[in-house]
Amino acid sequence: MGVYAATENAVRTVMEALRQESTDGVIRTTSISPGFVRTELAESIDDASLRAQIRSNMDEFGLAPEAVARAIASAIEQPHDVEIGDLTIRPTVQG
Repeated sequence: MGVYAATENAVRTVMEALRQESTDGVIRTTSISPGFVRTELAESIDDASLRAQIRSNMDEFGLAPEAVARAIASAIEQPHDVEIGDLTIRPTVQG
């Protein structure tokens, strides 16, 4: 988890630097942080019991990928002079 957290923070820092350096308004940056999303992640887990638990959690409260896509589209569709810097998308219920 430490490496994951470090890379996540590195991406945030790079995005903020890009935002600050893009003073002409041509480039807009948005960091997207999705919560638990129904994906193919469980298929990459070798431990059968853990894989089953992840699948169950995804079915119970994972976000539909379409919900994440709608949120991203909303950020992109903002007027040219509006930038959404960070977008966190999470299920309303978590286990």
